[in-house]
Amino acid sequence: MISNNTILSRLVGSGLAVAILVAATACGGAPSWVKKGSGPYNEKDTRVFYGVGSIVGVKNEPLAWEAAENRARAELIKNFETYSAYLMRDYAASTTAADFTKSAEEQNVERAIKTFASGTLSGVRPSERYKDEKTGTYYVLAKMSLKDMQDAIAQSKELNAQVRDFVRKNGERLFDRLEKEEEKRANAK
Repeated sequence: MISNNTILSRLVGSGLAVAILVAATACGGAPSWVKKGSGPYNEKDTRVFYGVGSIVGVKNEPLAWEAAENRARAELIKNFETYSAYLMRDYAASTTAADFTKSAEEQNVERAIKTFASGTLSGVRPSERYKDEKTGTYYVLAKMSLKDMQDAIAQSKELNAQVRDFVRKNGERLFDRLEKEEEKRANAK
């Protein structure tokens, strides 16, 4: 027969194990790339463009992963050429009748922004996935090396010649500048 102390010891031990497991899981959190977002990064000895895509509120898991992956690819495209149009309309009026001590005021402010990005990039590969179980958000990290990007830009007919030439000439310089900023930040700590 098992004594009450033995049962109590087992319960406390099991409870402690569960508490440690929950604490370890909670400390893990999202990968750093989720917080860092899209853009050019130096990864070890490779220069890479990252696109982070996410989606929330989709119950169909395969569909959610696919949508997040497509959004990651769109984030990569937006790094190279994006068309944006901006319109703001501002209207204000003050009306008085015969009694100048009373007036009617009205105003209306509207803002519209349209952004469009289009392109074909070969060599884009989804490299990591993460699902935030608390929020149900799916994240996908897609990446493209600087070399693959330069090759795609050179072959692209969708980007104008100026953009192709700029990227070809300045792609390496962009990463060099990023390295210098990272070094400054590391030395400042």
